[in-house]
Amino acid sequence: MFFKKKLEKKTYDKLRKKPVIKASICTGEQVAGFKDLSTGAFEEVMLIKGPEDLALFREMYGIAGEIEKIY
Repeated sequence: MFFKKKLEKKTYDKLRKKPVIKASICTGEQVAGFKDLSTGAFEEVMLIKGPEDLALFREMYGIAGEIEKIY
């Protein structure tokens, strides 16, 4: 009845996109997503409310290491 939802693994094009966190200078709001390396366009994936959300983003896409923060 109250089971934990299984995490769905997702993929992204590692040659064309890189994971980044877009942070607002004014409010401090953070959004995780992917930056297109050729166009510089940012694709939002999820809002980061705390460390748990960042850990979930990393786990969903299999991201290890440092994630660049852009403003």
